[in-house]
Amino acid sequence: MPTNASPLAAERPRAVTGVATTVTVLISLELVRELLVTVAGWRLYFLVHDYLAGRATAADVLAADSDALAKLGSVWVLVLVWVAAGIAWLVWLWRARINSELMSGAAAHRRARGWVVGGWTVPVANLWIPYQVVSDVWRASAPRRSVPVTLISAWWALYAVANVIVKPIQWRVSSQLDSEHQVLANANLCTLLTALYVAAGLLLILIVRRVTAWQTYGHAGNAV
Repeated sequence: MPTNASPLAAERPRAVTGVATTVTVLISLELVRELLVTVAGWRLYFLVHDYLAGRATAADVLAADSDALAKLGSVWVLVLVWVAAGIAWLVWLWRARINSELMSGAAAHRRARGWVVGGWTVPVANLWIPYQVVSDVWRASAPRRSVPVTLISAWWALYAVANVIVKPIQWRVSSQLDSEHQVLANANLCTLLTALYVAAGLLLILIVRRVTAWQTYGHAGNAV
C-alpha cells in the first residue's frame, strides 16, 4: 500500500440533493413564520390604535396578543424552527464542502473543514468565517473557477445586518410594548427584519440549489 496517498482519495462524493430539499423546505417555513409574525405585529398595532380611539375593547387587544398567530413569535417556536433549519443547513454544507474538495482540492479552501461547523459558534469570528467557508464551497463547486461571489456577498450582508443590527433592536423594543408608539415601532422593525430575512433566505435557497446542481452534475450520480 502506498504511504503517500491523499486522504481525499479514500473519500467518495456525498449526496446533497435530499438535504438541499430539506434545507429549502425549512428555510421556507421560517420565512412564512416571519411574515406571519409581522402580520401579527401590525394587527396588534391597529387594535391598540382602535382601543385608544374607543373602537375596540381591552379584551380584543389581549385576545390578539395571546392567540395562535401571536404565539408564532414566541422564543420557543423561533428556536425550534431555527435549530431544525440550522442542523439541515450544516449537514448540507458539510457534504457540499467534502464534494467541493473532491472536485477542486483542499487547497481551494481558506479554512480547515472543521470551520464548516465551528465558524458559526465562535464569537466575533462568526462574523466572517462562515462567509469564507460558503464562498469557497461556491467557487470550488462551480464549473468555472472564476465565478463571482456576488450572490454569497449579498446573502451574507443581508443576514449580518438582520441578526447583528436589526434583531437586537427589535427584541429590545418588543419587550417594552407600553405605548402605541412602541407598538408601532415594533411593527415597523418586524417589517424591516422580515424583509431582510426573506431576501437573505431566498438568496440562500438559490445558493443551495445552484451548488447542489453543480455538484450533482459534476459527480455524475456517484454520490453516496
